[in-house]
Amino acid sequence: MRDVAVIGVGMTHFGKFLEKTNKDLVREAVNEATADARIDKKDIEAAYMGNAAAGLLTGQEMVRGQVALTSMGIDEIPVYNVENACASSSSAFNLGWMAVAAGVHDCVLVTGFEKLYHKDKKISFQTIGSAVDLDNYIAYFKKVEENTGSGDKIIQEGGGDKRSMFMDMYSFLAKVYMKKYGLTQKHYAMLSVKSHKNGALNPHAQYQDEVTLEEVLRSGDVSYPLTRMMCAPLGDGGAAAILCAKSMVARFGSKPVWVEASMVGSGTIACKVEECVTERLATKLYNAAGIGPTDIDVVEVHDATSPSEIMYLIELGICPGEDAPKWIDEGYMELNGRMPTNSSGGLVAKGHPLGATGCGQIYEIVKQLRGEAGKRQVKDAKVGMTHNGGGIIGIDAAAVAMHIFKR
Repeated sequence: MRDVAVIGVGMTHFGKFLEKTNKDLVREAVNEATADARIDKKDIEAAYMGNAAAGLLTGQEMVRGQVALTSMGIDEIPVYNVENACASSSSAFNLGWMAVAAGVHDCVLVTGFEKLYHKDKKISFQTIGSAVDLDNYIAYFKKVEENTGSGDKIIQEGGGDKRSMFMDMYSFLAKVYMKKYGLTQKHYAMLSVKSHKNGALNPHAQYQDEVTLEEVLRSGDVSYPLTRMMCAPLGDGGAAAILCAKSMVARFGSKPVWVEASMVGSGTIACKVEECVTERLATKLYNAAGIGPTDIDVVEVHDATSPSEIMYLIELGICPGEDAPKWIDEGYMELNGRMPTNSSGGLVAKGHPLGATGCGQIYEIVKQLRGEAGKRQVKDAKVGMTHNGGGIIGIDAAAVAMHIFKR
């Protein structure tokens, strides 16, 4: 396998843009990425396009990538359309990386894009709710409820209508972690405060205002312990990355960031909270990269809700579960802390336009490792990691894509 580098990245502002199309979002992100890589569009040999919801939100069910790219003059090359729920573009990145590492292509484009916001929020929530086994998810959830024995129900009144039913699922898991590790609603609110503080330093973030602990706790109940400011917002966005073989890096003269390991895994229907694809895949990823969790300098994790941030750090083996309250109380995840997490503001503040989320995480890590993250720069960051989940099978993520990068 050949060494592969990310030589260019681009990203739109994440937000609510009813006037913009998926073509607009792709054009902006790809143009920035090619300029950053100092390449011409004709240098791109293949494109891997991550999108989750265009079929349901815009009616463009098929050839989504070709439609977006040909409108900006990129055609003839192989275009692969990748759908893996929220992990669509990070899964596309994995495929692009494999193609270059295997010698199939020397230079490829990876793009994530999504129009998720709709003036009728119910349509957006129903779209997100399709990222489950529609025939069996209720039966799976009931089995999970029985296995935990807590008496808590996953789907609460209004789930899937007034809010994404995923918020109910995250609420259920957050309460499991509260009981297991001594975490509190205040701890989760503190993570939201941190996310919004980082988002305020990120010009691409959907939310760019700092908030107080009191504001988070009083921002409106979603599904206890979640409040509105602990949940990722609906939004639109695009992000892109250019990957190339080591032999071509010098030709383009950009600042390469090396892909040390890249993996995608799927969940199971075991319906047991303690069995998760993130933990299983992380062990394989660290082994492939030849490093351990303590070697990571900065990480972007899939915090669709604020509790998810600490939950995933535990599952990744980065934070010992019994130390989770201490990590939050003492600011370990702050930009200047022991383990800077979600320096971008994470999904909670930066935004979560499903198909664009994975590439958006990669954008942040590349910028951090290059030393180009501005006011949110993590000092001496040399090794970065992204963790991106998508959909639900049983109670586990249906798909998880993770990558480790080095400068």
